[in-house]
Parts: sequence; structure tokens; C-alpha cells
Amino acid sequence: QVLLRESGGGLVQPGGSLRLSCAASGVNFRIATMNWYRQAPGKERELVANITGGGTNNVADSMKGRFTVSRDNAKNTVYLQMNRMKPEDTAVYYCNARTTAWGIWGQGTQVTVSS
Repeated sequence: QVLLRESGGGLVQPGGSLRLSCAASGVNFRIATMNWYRQAPGKERELVANITGGGTNNVADSMKGRFTVSRDNAKNTVYLQMNRMKPEDTAVYYCNARTTAWGIWGQGTQVTVSS
């Protein structure tokens, strides 16, 4: 079964940290570019970060210095470490796996930054 399963979301105070995980099954994880997107209420989905199978990674400019993306190919898992979080980081965070031939989405995990 082809599946992406996100975990690690929840409620965090401003300035706090969370680490999201996305575990893949049923796909050739090592060749896939893994992407993290987020969608806040009333806003379009935006790219947060991505990382290629070889480990080349990018983080959106507005999140650089606070968010990092990494992957463990042995565990078929990609991570998003979020530090110094702000209320505007509140969103549903989605994992996406993509190659030139296919793409799949996870169901998302809610992240809420609030005191």
C-alpha cells in the first residue's frame, strides 16, 4: 500500500519547537524528492521545504534559520524540525513525495502555535 503518514503535530507555545515526521511505505523512497507544504486557514498551500534523495535541501526564505529538513533513507522517513515557532506557523502541514513519474500526499498534521 502506498502511504505517507505524518506525525508530530500539536500545540506549541510561541518560541517553542516541534519535529514533524513523515514515514513512507509502498514507494521507492530513496529516489523521491520529499516536500513539506503547509496550508493555513484561508490561505493557499505553500512549500515549506524539500529534500532530494541525495540530500540536497531547500527551505522557504521566510522560514530559513528556523526550520530544517532532513531524511533517513534507511527508515523511509523525512523530518521537519521547526524552531522558534511563531503564531503564523499555525497550519496543517503536509508531506509530499514526488518523482518525475508519480507523486503522493499525506493526510496532513495540524500544528498550532499559541500561548
